Amino acid sequence: MLRDLLRYWALSLMLSAVLVAAGERWRQPLPVQPWLVAALVLIPPLLMLGWLALHWSLPGEGGESQQSKADEL
Repeated sequence: MLRDLLRYWALSLMLSAVLVAAGERWRQPLPVQPWLVAALVLIPPLLMLGWLALHWSLPGEGGESQQSKADEL
């Protein structure tokens, strides 16, 4: 789990570095488009929320809880 977290963190750090390098080489500033700014700000967190909602399970959901295992002993 920690290894996966570090892998995703490193990937996002590399992507950020690539975007910064691309931004420094860009000759003209891009025009601000409010719908694009809103999409770039809102869509990634919503995608992450969806991914977490699909993969997250509370203790006792989708398997045995620690209490039920202790009761069997």
